[in-house]
Amino acid sequence: MRHVLSALVMNQPGVLAHISGMLASRAFNIDSLAVGETENPEFSRITFVVAGDDRVLDQARKQLEKIVTVVKVLDVSQEEYVERDLMLIKVKTENGTRSDVKELTEIFRGSIVGVGPEHVMIEISGQEKKLVAFVEVMRPYGIIELVRTGRIALTRGADSAVGE
Repeated sequence: MRHVLSALVMNQPGVLAHISGMLASRAFNIDSLAVGETENPEFSRITFVVAGDDRVLDQARKQLEKIVTVVKVLDVSQEEYVERDLMLIKVKTENGTRSDVKELTEIFRGSIVGVGPEHVMIEISGQEKKLVAFVEVMRPYGIIELVRTGRIALTRGADSAVGE
């Protein structure tokens, strides 16, 4: 089972290495990882996606909470939440295909953020399945380069926020 974990941590060097090391030592593969400062610069939020059954993951969550620099850990996937990935993708636009690529980008609610003589760079965000579908639609045009962020997620309710 896939779990999206969100950890509120102290914004200090080495916290990410400590957390990822703890997960690795328990044989968890991190499928996705994103980290950034929160609304309070003293804290960062680490969002990671791991697979495992509920019992094993609950144990990992409890181990994470024992780390001194970890303030709180929440299995976001157990709550109602919103998740997003961000992708930048360079696509060939040779032989008059630029308008087709532009139209498909608009259908997927993406934005063209860079234009070259024979390619465009597109920014698109959304759930993972949307990004995967967009990649498949762009393959026939020729993908030059692609980069994605890790997953980010927040619970919908203010009462279950990680920062509280």
